[in-house]
Amino acid sequence: MQMIGKMYMYKRVLTSIMMVVGVVLLASAVQAEGLKIGYVSLGRLIGEAPQAIAVSERLQEEFAPRQRELVALQTDLQKRAEQFQRDIEVMGEEERRNAERDLRRDERELVQNQQELQEDAGQRRNEELGKLQRELLAEVQEYSTAQGYDLIVSEGVLYFSASIDITEQVLDGLKASYTAP
Repeated sequence: MQMIGKMYMYKRVLTSIMMVVGVVLLASAVQAEGLKIGYVSLGRLIGEAPQAIAVSERLQEEFAPRQRELVALQTDLQKRAEQFQRDIEVMGEEERRNAERDLRRDERELVQNQQELQEDAGQRRNEELGKLQRELLAEVQEYSTAQGYDLIVSEGVLYFSASIDITEQVLDGLKASYTAP
């Protein structure tokens, strides 16, 4: 079993090396033909573009009321559980069972509500991220076309020279085209 793992790892390393060599050869051939190449950090654009910051703030505002409600429910449940622990000795058998049942039911409901909030927030985040990525890519394409670039690369690049990094220029374009809601 270990032998198979080592062979698999060896193949992955060999494949990676071959890919690097291929990219280097491609880059050499492209430079020889005088093609204009640029690099853009999409991660940086997503982190710094005003559109991305606005999306993050909008999502925070959208889910803040539900988050506050869940925190209040959790605080209430915790207080009730503490009260139950203090009063358990003086409670009757049926009263104790009812209180335990109510606490378990409310705890399950709280966990379910927390999971629903996480799912809803994740889904909305993915929707907004998809829209944002399309907007960022459109800006990259617009800038690249206007500046005469033949090829723009992004993440997954092992090396690039700062002279071909156009992230700052694209970010400037995003800032210029941003209109606050």
